[in-house]
Amino acid sequence: MNWDKLHSVYFLGIGGIGMSAIARWFNHIGIPVSGYDKTPSPLTRKLEEEGMRITYEDTLETIPSAIRGDKEHVLIVWTPAIPKDSVQLNFFQQEGFDLKKRSEVLGMITATMYTVGVAGTHGKTTTSSMVAHMLKSAGKNIAAFLGGLTQNYESNLILHDEENEEQPIVVVEADEFDRSFLRLHPNVAVVTSVDADHLDIYGDAQELTRNFEQYIDLLPEDGVLFIQKNALQKLNRNDFGSLTLRQYGLGEGAVRAENIKAGIASFEFDYVSEEKILKGLILRVPGFHNVENALASVSIALHFGVSEEAIRKGLETFKGVKRRFEIKRQDEKGVFIDDYAHHPEEIRAFLKSVKAMYPEQKLTAVFQPHLYTRTRDFADGFSEALSLADEVILLDIYPARELPIDGVNAAMLLEKISAPQKSLHSKEDLLGYLDKQRPAVLVTLGAGDIDRLVEPINNLIAQWD
Repeated sequence: MNWDKLHSVYFLGIGGIGMSAIARWFNHIGIPVSGYDKTPSPLTRKLEEEGMRITYEDTLETIPSAIRGDKEHVLIVWTPAIPKDSVQLNFFQQEGFDLKKRSEVLGMITATMYTVGVAGTHGKTTTSSMVAHMLKSAGKNIAAFLGGLTQNYESNLILHDEENEEQPIVVVEADEFDRSFLRLHPNVAVVTSVDADHLDIYGDAQELTRNFEQYIDLLPEDGVLFIQKNALQKLNRNDFGSLTLRQYGLGEGAVRAENIKAGIASFEFDYVSEEKILKGLILRVPGFHNVENALASVSIALHFGVSEEAIRKGLETFKGVKRRFEIKRQDEKGVFIDDYAHHPEEIRAFLKSVKAMYPEQKLTAVFQPHLYTRTRDFADGFSEALSLADEVILLDIYPARELPIDGVNAAMLLEKISAPQKSLHSKEDLLGYLDKQRPAVLVTLGAGDIDRLVEPINNLIAQWD
């Protein structure tokens, strides 16, 4: 696409984490950006501060007149998270505007850049952010489109230096939702996991796996693939042609972590491969799963020639991603950690790590299920994973783009949860319950609007004696 012909870009769902990164990119190159989102959020407020015009009403009247009257020079970027009955979406479709999905636009932006694509049903946001930080801190000329707000840069977009003669490297979170990652052009690919998810899109786990194989097939003949050991086992193939294939995992694989030590604020481990051994690496984003993410990140840094000293510094200075094992509080009043986990495997990995960090203390988990279909499809898995906690508090399902399904609710998880304490609560009465219980180690989990409760909970804990 010739961006020069564009007078403006309008985003349907501009507050989405992936959408907002592209909106910021267009805003950076000087093309006016506006858009719609369902509700205001800290992120949309930040976009408005950066000069973007956002409406929160799905009506024709709230679309800027400059957009409605100039379809030849306007690009509409939309996400499948927008309901099909959206007034604005239907208007743009019926009037013949140039509509492109977020994934299409991201593919076009990155098509001419050397691309590191990080895919996986879990771990891709942290891994892509870690890769981007390690390369940038080592002085590489990088750009990054991420699926979360990095704590190091307080953004989901990192811009490369256009005056730098070194070919830029773009790090992209390759999202499997709606098959978005198949529109990318990776030169180096990471696959962190291939677990059943988004069955409302794929139908079954086999179809999801086939699409991950198609993603790998996007690599050129001289491409490089870093893949987690369990993910590799789930693929229906043994032949990867001329690709350079590197398997990684905890304790086994061509690239592995050994001598892992779980600390309260950090994990220490040795990076071991046939070519390189790096002892005593420090990762200040806790979690066994994050050690595994670090294996992929260190491997990519080595691939691009980053020195051992720069790798150690980049890893130790990585602050993580907002809502990914984000330690909100760790003091005499208690421990409070927030995480985006919304799949049984993510919950299991997260809770195991928290228990390893605080083995002698009661662990209370507040979980908000995300999507009716996901809750239905993985009900047993959710109940089993949540049972790792000593107390489980369930909130109502966050519907996102879905309509209710008869018989599917948070209560259906409760019966099979084997934690000593378990209960259902509304968002409205949660703070009152927590104030009475005053848990020693509290975690909040979910991909819905549970994030709106994080600061109120933290403020509540601050008042405890």
